Amino acid sequence: MASQALSRVRGILVFIALGILVFTVATNMSLLTTTQSAIADELNSFETTSWFTSAFLITMSALGPLNGKLSSVFPPRSCISLSAMVLALGSLICAVSNRFGSFVAGRCVQGAGSSGVFTISLIIVLELTGSQRRGLGIGLLNTGFTIGVAVGATAAGALLPVTGWRALFWLQVPACVVPGLILLFALPGDFHGGKKGVENGKADDTWKRVRNLDYLGAVLLTTSLVLVLYAMAAPKKIPIWPIVVSAFVLILFVNNEVFLAQDPIIPVSLLRSRGLLLTCLGTLGFMAGRWSVLFYEPTYALAVRTWAPSAAGAMLVPTNFGFALGGLSVGYLHIKRHGSFYAPTLVFYLLFPITLVLLGLLSTGSVPAWAIVLILFLCGFATGAAMNYNLAHLLHITPKETHYVATALLSTFRGFAGSFGSAIGGGVFQRKLTTSLTSKLDNANLTNPQLVRELLGKPALVDQLHGMEREIAIESYQDALKILWLAMAAVAVVSFLCQAGTGWQGHSEKQILDEERRALLGEGRRDDHVRDIED
Repeated sequence: MASQALSRVRGILVFIALGILVFTVATNMSLLTTTQSAIADELNSFETTSWFTSAFLITMSALGPLNGKLSSVFPPRSCISLSAMVLALGSLICAVSNRFGSFVAGRCVQGAGSSGVFTISLIIVLELTGSQRRGLGIGLLNTGFTIGVAVGATAAGALLPVTGWRALFWLQVPACVVPGLILLFALPGDFHGGKKGVENGKADDTWKRVRNLDYLGAVLLTTSLVLVLYAMAAPKKIPIWPIVVSAFVLILFVNNEVFLAQDPIIPVSLLRSRGLLLTCLGTLGFMAGRWSVLFYEPTYALAVRTWAPSAAGAMLVPTNFGFALGGLSVGYLHIKRHGSFYAPTLVFYLLFPITLVLLGLLSTGSVPAWAIVLILFLCGFATGAAMNYNLAHLLHITPKETHYVATALLSTFRGFAGSFGSAIGGGVFQRKLTTSLTSKLDNANLTNPQLVRELLGKPALVDQLHGMEREIAIESYQDALKILWLAMAAVAVVSFLCQAGTGWQGHSEKQILDEERRALLGEGRRDDHVRDIED
């Protein structure tokens, strides 16, 4: 049975509104892959294009835990409606920006709104679905997300010559405001995120929790995440000091949660949960590899195959179709109960890095396009199935009373993976591309720092080159993409090992085993005591 229920009309409205918002968030993750050349050209920011995506994803990830916590204090309908308005504001700022700084600021605001939408949507779906339909509900949510990623890149590439890039952000304003208002009125006032004080409308309890919120912990955790992602997003050389400071701030955060916070951002019981920790770490690496495909497959089509932007964006269709089919199929056919999904999760976690290795080895201009399409489909299918299975398994290994916080944390790490993939993958790709272009051009006596600078942020420029410069550019992009996907395959293997360490026993099963162990130890001690007396 579902935790809460809505009427048919309200349910349809919520389904449509959530779908539009999730779709809009997803389009913001991929539309830059086919429009960044035009934006970089107008804003004169070729060397800093990686920040167009990194700024969005860093903010989205860093605010995830805070949004999950706030949704347990305030009604989710208020939180997600406010998040939708913040997302609309960020889109407006991007649409009117004339400088690199203001555009990146707009992307940060978009990321803040997207963080709330992404996290709270998952909580709402879990509230409205029972154990038999939970897999299908999550599969549908992931389908809307992956459709947005696919359509974002493809539609942006097709509309760019007609409307320009600013119109793509103007269109997002009503696409955020209208669904936000629908959710505000369609979700009832007593719809809650598992907190009785909110459910029963106890304003005093709510404001008491607001006063007791761990504001220091929120600042420390956000600062730690932003610093480490800032370092990893560096396009040329990773600075060490932000990573050192981030580690120090993270230590302060953990101590604050354990010893000082009255209402910690992350409950201490979850901080000590091995299953949750390994699930989140495994998801982080796994989805980082996934995002490297979403971010750089259109780049492969633009630079190596020299396709048009609209056709390059279409390269995401097979992998996102596979993602949707994988999530929906396992949700509809298999995830119909509450229990362990340890083995199937590991199967798909192992299939994924194999597809990344194939991409790294075969992403050349001479390989038939249908082979790349097939690999992309299998990559997406493995991802969709794995993400549905690992959420179901997480709910099995964590206490029921912590499911919403655990789900919010997993959602945060999934969003964090986009930043992680963009930061690490982007750094690996940009550094390899820079060194490859520079060395090959120097060896051919074609040294041209300006060309290197423009190619770093404008893969579509390859199609405009001729002769040796064109060959060198294509070879350099092939080298950079190969290193990128082989590196992310190695990260995915580590993620497989993390997921394997979560175990298959549920929280209730562990409690029973612990009680039996304590009972046996107690009986053993009593028997030894009796024998000592008899002797």
